[in-house]
Amino acid sequence: MEKQPRLLCSELCVQRRPYEVTLNCAILAWKDVQIGQKHTGRAIYGTVKAGSHCVHVCEIIAVQEMEDDSPSKDTGKWQKVPQSPVDCQHTFTVFYIERRTRQHCWRCSNVTFHCPEQSLCLLWVQTIREQLGLLTNRPKRLLVYINPYGGKQRGKQIYDHKVAPIFSQATISTDVIVTERANHARDHLKTEADLKKYDGVVCVGGDGMFSEIMHGLVSRMQQDAGVDESSMEETLVPCGLRIGIIPAGSTDCVCYATVGSNDPVTSALHIVVGDSQPMDICSVHNEDSFLRYSVSLLGYGFYGDVLADSERKRWMGPARYDISGVKTFLSHRYYEGTVSFLPAEGSLGTPRDKMQCLSGCSICRQTSSDRPVSKDEDSVSDAESRDTWTVIRGKFLAINAASMSCACPRSPKGLSPSAHLADGTTDLILVRKCSRIDFLRHLLRHTNKDDQFDHSFVEVYRVKQFRFTPRHQECDSEVDLRENGAGGKRFLSQICREHRACGCMPSQSNWNCDGEILPHTAIQVRVHCQLITLFARGIEEQPVFEDPYTHCAI
Repeated sequence: MEKQPRLLCSELCVQRRPYEVTLNCAILAWKDVQIGQKHTGRAIYGTVKAGSHCVHVCEIIAVQEMEDDSPSKDTGKWQKVPQSPVDCQHTFTVFYIERRTRQHCWRCSNVTFHCPEQSLCLLWVQTIREQLGLLTNRPKRLLVYINPYGGKQRGKQIYDHKVAPIFSQATISTDVIVTERANHARDHLKTEADLKKYDGVVCVGGDGMFSEIMHGLVSRMQQDAGVDESSMEETLVPCGLRIGIIPAGSTDCVCYATVGSNDPVTSALHIVVGDSQPMDICSVHNEDSFLRYSVSLLGYGFYGDVLADSERKRWMGPARYDISGVKTFLSHRYYEGTVSFLPAEGSLGTPRDKMQCLSGCSICRQTSSDRPVSKDEDSVSDAESRDTWTVIRGKFLAINAASMSCACPRSPKGLSPSAHLADGTTDLILVRKCSRIDFLRHLLRHTNKDDQFDHSFVEVYRVKQFRFTPRHQECDSEVDLRENGAGGKRFLSQICREHRACGCMPSQSNWNCDGEILPHTAIQVRVHCQLITLFARGIEEQPVFEDPYTHCAI
């Protein structure tokens, strides 16, 4: 690592102890002078490390000049003789991020430096602020939407007590809107919001609230650019504004998969430092009509049935998901249909390669440099791939498409542990008809470290597009009119309806699209690479080695 030139170096006091404080364009560090004088040499790393601290400049929240509370007047009590620079009367406080890597949680911390002269104090404050001013990725003004009804209905309380003070300290101005109905935020973003005034949009709520914000922003971008969302062939325009998520919902799957925790303070700090994490979006169509966008899970069969049943039990609160899950598992319904997909090619890996999508993911970075730059190029690419589609027919207990790991506290690995956030693909998981005990074994592997795809009845593919047609619709469309004529089509359709009525042919399921039920079962899905960007940096790895003098990973 190349050493940066020093901007400032002074002997200042922290809690009445002298410290050598240095600042360069990357790091602010302070080392206990007294410990350094008593112990020298490489054999006492542990002792030196105990008196040394550092913080990356990009993770400094703010710096403020403070009033010194140390005694400066005679109080009539015995006092120590002032010793410069220990007894100082000019102070400044640096507010910074304390990183708790194991839990992926961040916290606000601070250190107060005492200066012997006011001019030196002002110099430090001015220089640190100048370095913070060079960090152009930090937001200055945000549009905030709060869902007061999501999760445990604590969204406004979480924002007011945990998030707003952090934004204020970082001198971020906000316009706050408390939503009053479903899709309030989506409709406001699509029609009324003056997006040019803001550096980002923040949602305070769960995955449903994030979906509202995402739909509003993506649709607004397409409207402004004149792009037809109803067309599967269109290349969608990426969103220029980043989205921040303050988790206040039931599961907070998106936040958990992109930050590593569902902690509101951690998410607020990611927004303050201006982190960026691109994400793929799936567009879902039925024939020529656009249905919805999906960012995490598309589930047919088991997960669709769980959602449909839980919607009828909303009065039960979050417990409805557990009850509906047990009920759906015991019913053990399977569904017939055809899945067609366009496999991902090149160096995008496979869903079973155990390459987790972490901060700075090489696969996602490579995809970013290879993404198409024009509609013509994209259309040519699609035309060349028309003959490479794979078709699978069968009876399925579940058909899932995971565009991210879908990890959450209950399932730390998620549905597809190696799914990538920004590689232009989704992981298509097909669970064929099997016994209840086998399906239970598959579900239990979502909560442990075993390979959940290591079953003969489970297939998983990394795809760029896919289609699904339920069996009963195939019966209506696949009649050979040359042999049977129109009467044969009507006859076969009548047989299908009779089979469904008597129960020997399973009825259709529902598609669960990020927690919303789709109105159609026959769908076409296309992945749009890096269509949105979050205020996040992905899940970080544990540092391999720390500098014993600065505590910084190297």
